Amino acid sequence: MLDGARMLLRGLCASLLMASMVGATETSLDLGFGATTGFGGQVGLTLEEFTRDVPLSLRFSTAYSSREAGKALDARHVFINDNTNGTPDESAHNWQFRLDLLHPVGSFAGAPLRLGVGLRRSSFTGTFDFVGGNEKFDVTTQMWGAGVLLESAFPVTDTVDFTLQAGLDHFFDAPLEGHDTTYDPDGDHANPRDGYDYDSADDAVNQPTLEFFGLIGLRVGLGN
Repeated sequence: MLDGARMLLRGLCASLLMASMVGATETSLDLGFGATTGFGGQVGLTLEEFTRDVPLSLRFSTAYSSREAGKALDARHVFINDNTNGTPDESAHNWQFRLDLLHPVGSFAGAPLRLGVGLRRSSFTGTFDFVGGNEKFDVTTQMWGAGVLLESAFPVTDTVDFTLQAGLDHFFDAPLEGHDTTYDPDGDHANPRDGYDYDSADDAVNQPTLEFFGLIGLRVGLGN
């Protein structure tokens, strides 16, 4: 959790640095809450229409969500051993770092509608704990992805909007690491268990793949 907070802080500092570099560009702070495969929140900084001739906006955002870690017993077999003792418990969380270009495409319910496309970086950690079985381990992966979104903003005050956002992200296969084992999509595994491969690990662990998301939130104008 501490590492995630540090990454969030670094992301916000990078966004503030970009805002200071463009000077007169209007900026806004975006806060959202919603769900993908779990519940979570998002915070971001948007540089509104930072280009001269095309109404493009640039947003850097960081999102955090909880989710199910996957199939605990299968994960134990794939990453550690074939034991079945202990009561399985699992949990997981995912940090996402998102960079989007947004462009107006019309209106929704009388409010402006924007289309966004961009890059994604996911940091997933799934924790599997076999209570009474003396086994507890994390499975982690760092994945690149791409996504699209639609968002609309409804004015609340002169500087605050209520926002709705929905989108779809796709993340590309990346190595899954757990205990002393790594499964690589290209087959370059480290210390794999007999009879298991990347597909086995991918099936056992609930890392991001194709992710639908929906958020409600607030946008606060910060001025130039």
